[in-house]
Amino acid sequence: FRHRILEMGFVKGRHVTVIKNAPLQDPIEYKILDSHISLRRSEASQIEVIDICDYEEEQHTFFGTINDDDPASFIHTKQKTINVALVGNPNCGKTSFFNFATGLHEKVGNYGGVTVAAKIGVFNRKGYTINLVDLPGTYSITEYSPEELYVRQHLIEEMPDLVLNVVDASNLERNLFLTTQLIDMNFKTVVALNMFDEFEKSGNKLDYKYLGQMLGIPFIPTVAYKGIGIEDVIDTIIDVYEDQEEITKHIHINYGNTIENAISLIKPKLLKNKAICDKYHTRYLSIKLLENEKTTLDLLRDGTKNFKEIYKIVKRQQKIITDEYKENVETVIANLKYGFIRGALKETLVLSDNSHHPDKATKIDNILTNKWLGFPILIIFLYLMFQATFSLGAYPQEWIETGVELLGNWLSKVLPAGVFNDFVVEGLVAGAGGVIVFLPNILILFFFISLMEDTGYMARATFILDKLMHKIGLHGRSFIPLLTGFGCSVPAIMACRTLENKKDRILTMLIIPFMSCSAKLPVYLLLVSAFFTKHQGLILLSIYMIGIVIAILVALVLKNTVFKKTSEHFVMELPPYRKATLRNTATHMWLKSVQYLKKIGSVVLVASTLIWMLSYFPQQNDEKINNLTAERGSIQSPKSYIEQIGQFIEPTLRPLGFDWKMSVCVLTGFAAKETAVSTMGILYQSDDKDQTLVEQIRAEKYTYGEKAGQNVFTPLVAYSFILFMLLYCPCVAAVVTCMKEYNKFWALVLTLYTTAIAWIVSFLVYQIGSLF
Repeated sequence: FRHRILEMGFVKGRHVTVIKNAPLQDPIEYKILDSHISLRRSEASQIEVIDICDYEEEQHTFFGTINDDDPASFIHTKQKTINVALVGNPNCGKTSFFNFATGLHEKVGNYGGVTVAAKIGVFNRKGYTINLVDLPGTYSITEYSPEELYVRQHLIEEMPDLVLNVVDASNLERNLFLTTQLIDMNFKTVVALNMFDEFEKSGNKLDYKYLGQMLGIPFIPTVAYKGIGIEDVIDTIIDVYEDQEEITKHIHINYGNTIENAISLIKPKLLKNKAICDKYHTRYLSIKLLENEKTTLDLLRDGTKNFKEIYKIVKRQQKIITDEYKENVETVIANLKYGFIRGALKETLVLSDNSHHPDKATKIDNILTNKWLGFPILIIFLYLMFQATFSLGAYPQEWIETGVELLGNWLSKVLPAGVFNDFVVEGLVAGAGGVIVFLPNILILFFFISLMEDTGYMARATFILDKLMHKIGLHGRSFIPLLTGFGCSVPAIMACRTLENKKDRILTMLIIPFMSCSAKLPVYLLLVSAFFTKHQGLILLSIYMIGIVIAILVALVLKNTVFKKTSEHFVMELPPYRKATLRNTATHMWLKSVQYLKKIGSVVLVASTLIWMLSYFPQQNDEKINNLTAERGSIQSPKSYIEQIGQFIEPTLRPLGFDWKMSVCVLTGFAAKETAVSTMGILYQSDDKDQTLVEQIRAEKYTYGEKAGQNVFTPLVAYSFILFMLLYCPCVAAVVTCMKEYNKFWALVLTLYTTAIAWIVSFLVYQIGSLF
């Protein structure tokens, strides 16, 4: 927590403004270094503050720079391929830069944690092939979060030829803290001064060329989301790689006599370990040892023969520094880094009078995170999202449905009668067509999620909900992967990496399946349209709300049993509000549509083929029965393989109101939730080819047992089935992702306990509902 607070700019002598309490009075929003940061009251109480009237301005130490007297820790052979690592703070526009530079279209969002793994883009420029690696957004390269360790590990293990550091020009002091760490690591670096248009619009002025000369790093203004300045940055990368850039030079931050003396005593001892020094610059290791960083201590303890000698020197120097500065060494070095940044900016940055006026974020937040309006606005937004998913999606859904029907009728006429005709029309077209009709609804849902991300409202929702999340044992930032779970469980489980504490990551992962993913939406839309013609938006909202309530109850149980330890500290940046660009929103929707169509073209088609074959075979040998093709569904089905499987499963699901066909849909839904609809499209076919799937489901009746002649589906059965689909184990892709991110044990736990909860909830709803 000390690491993160220092990285956010809570250092000695900085001016902090209290903005507001969250609607539930916790956490609190502060402004520091032109950033809006939210802290819980319990965390804020650990930071010592004094009234501005009692503060006497100190002369901040600025020792300047020193020339690097060591050669680079590693030397690359000049080739026609340049490997570039892209690093920067969250919300600095790093991924927008990556998308424009490479021509790829990665997801871009205005909140921390969008990029949870490295993405590689390849492009050519001036005869060079440039491999650009987009690393997770990070405030520094320490050991506080998985992202920070991931970035550092990549830089050390992959040894890129050059680091491209994207910084937010409107918040230089905070962003340059990461730059100072790259200087310590002795990488060749180019800085992209992103969002420079917002910086200039505020009236501020920066002599970035002189700043670059002071730091030995070229600074290039960019506006990444518009593509401005990107070619200049790429050309500068090539110049630096070719050693043609005059500004570039190896310098280091001068931390003053006491710390520089400590570094000079530690470095010679480190140089005796060639394997370590080939990867790490000795100055960087010396600083990390003085900061008492656990990862570095473990590295040297295992990788050096003279660790005891090194550690003895480190402990002695730490005491000398602490005695002189009366501060923890880590805090001293952070203060000196910020002192260096302030000194450099004092000579190059001129702030306008506008910087002292309330900014746009504060004005908007006065409404969106207001004590009385915050929750109602959030609830209204979510209601509109679900209502629009139905209302606006209904029109293109009908068009696609009509198109699928016409295609099936045309194919049944042009293809020769027989097994192949039945397979194409009843298997492929009916199966995949039953799922593809819901594409417009899914795109509308992702449009709203993209809107929340791009504008910065996602982080505000986290701010509003943190106290509630904290009450159930979750971190406020858990809201981001949980909301992502409404889109897809796979990236949501991956997004849990953004949580620093392992307990928070596992607990969040375990309740993500209850956040209804878009793959389940076709099932809801089908059954809600069939049996709940009134208030469809409210019915759909109730389904999502039940998932949220179940998630809360499960989290409370786990909090008080498996995970009894307190939640991790809550500290989060509230990014500035930005306009949602048509490009980003369209890209987001396009990617999701492609992803959805690929799933239809792979998993759904395979599942549809398998289901059709199991329902079609074995064929009857009786020639008379084979001639009754119009009655195939009623005569052949009872002897099909699929019914044998369904009837084997049915007894476990009969108490929930399910027949054997619904039992099969549950089974196939494990492959991908959409396949439940394609399975229905195959199993519930009737002789009347003009009937829609909704009409076929409404007309389906029991042909056996004590319920013979009764409707299979009723509103109660439909709702029970929807709840089971909502709550039971996630798709196989999500389970595999869980296994990769954690281990087989947690993947098994996730599969079993969610299915058990789904059975219990559906059982209670159906049995209690049957009494009325």
